[in-house]
Amino acid sequence: MLISYQFIAFLLVLFALYYLAPRGGQWIFLLAASLLFYAAMDARYLIFILVTSFTVYGAARLLERHPGKRKCIMRICLFLNIGILAAVKYTNFALQNLNYAREHMGKAPLDFVDFIVPMGISFYTFQAVGYLLDVYWGKYEAQKNYPRFLLFISFFPQLIQGPISRYDHLSQTLYARHDFDWKQIRFGLERILWGYFKKLVIADRIGVAVAALSASPKHYAGKYVFVDMLFYAVQIYADFAGGIDITIGVAQVFGIHVKENFVRPYFSKNLAEYWRRWHISMGTWFKDYVFFPCGISRPVRSVRSFCKKHLGRKAAQRSAVYISTMVVWFSTGIWHGAEWRFVIWGLLNGIILLASQECEPLYRRFREKFPRLCRSVCYRGFMVIRTFLLTGFLNLFDIYGSVRRTFRQFFRMFAQWGERAVTGKELLDLGLSAGDYAVLAAGVIALFGVSMWERSGSVREKISDKPYILRYAVFAGLFLGVILFGTYGQGYDVQQFIYNQF
Repeated sequence: MLISYQFIAFLLVLFALYYLAPRGGQWIFLLAASLLFYAAMDARYLIFILVTSFTVYGAARLLERHPGKRKCIMRICLFLNIGILAAVKYTNFALQNLNYAREHMGKAPLDFVDFIVPMGISFYTFQAVGYLLDVYWGKYEAQKNYPRFLLFISFFPQLIQGPISRYDHLSQTLYARHDFDWKQIRFGLERILWGYFKKLVIADRIGVAVAALSASPKHYAGKYVFVDMLFYAVQIYADFAGGIDITIGVAQVFGIHVKENFVRPYFSKNLAEYWRRWHISMGTWFKDYVFFPCGISRPVRSVRSFCKKHLGRKAAQRSAVYISTMVVWFSTGIWHGAEWRFVIWGLLNGIILLASQECEPLYRRFREKFPRLCRSVCYRGFMVIRTFLLTGFLNLFDIYGSVRRTFRQFFRMFAQWGERAVTGKELLDLGLSAGDYAVLAAGVIALFGVSMWERSGSVREKISDKPYILRYAVFAGLFLGVILFGTYGQGYDVQQFIYNQF
């Protein structure tokens, strides 16, 4: 939807009408536009988002009116809304596993359920749950105006793939009056254009090669698994970060501030840092609403008491961290999709993070013994490359679509590494021409250059300080690049964003 001509036309009309809206009416106009946008996908989706918004709004109000029943109200609302999410996304996954057991028992399989899965249900449900728990914990008062709360849940730019906003931050600009500010509008349009460049010029183009490589795993083994991994790393970053750029840019045109969701993740020096830079809103959501509550929950406290009594104080402290970490990463995996490959992907992330924590004393002693080496550019570069490769290997679960095929291809990469060389002819057989690879190379260099430039501040601010002609020449070139080199038209199929499936 975000890459259709209809969406662009929708935005242009909306921008014009938004700034003509009477004082105090802009947020109402946004609410109507958000509901229209969601209904355009499928009118039945509105039922789900209205149920979630109304029940969470009502529960939050009841929390303040009935202090003696707060825990009961919170639990009922959580059970209802997480239950809806679980029912539509995971019922067939549960039935699939149950049927596997029934098959071995000689029983007939159960029929799958044909549920409607509303677009963005994981994102708006998590946003609503975060709001409810914040009110429950007394972080802020409940919103008393239901239409305003509905706008917070349904704000259309972030419905597709996030970020998962917090009410106390988004509400600061969501309901305010915004006068026409050309600088902010221009910055928003530039961010949108940069997002389209990432998505259409880079992600969708390299996605053709990724699809070809993963479609023939036996043929493309050995070095080609590694090539597939590298290509997919570019694709998923350009796809997801491009979508977030469009979200943030659209919001900025309306004068609304949405937090960043990526901060140069491929420059991370370890996996923990990577997850503080990649899909930031998801990581902080799981930390605040799953990790910390899990660590102080009654079952975990019981495990801690047992470990303290029989294994010692350090073991008790670690047990809480271990359990909470694995619960978070199991939840993160299953959130990404109702498949075992996502569960295994999540658990492997958790195991690697815990192993890294356990090895921290060794790392610290190494840094103390070789301080000059650890501060060198070469060593920092090694850490960045190591982390990039590690996340790339974990992404093989997404590339190959099943646990068995992923492990098979992973071992084939090493076992058959020397059997075939990566040749230009083979790469040209993946559906891309030499010109396509040239465009991809230029696009990746542009991504890298912008990321490096961002380390010292906003690129848009820096460009805005340049002479008028140079400033507009940069974005005119970017616009022409999207128009001329975007992967649409004959021979291409504009793909929806990868994170839509989550």
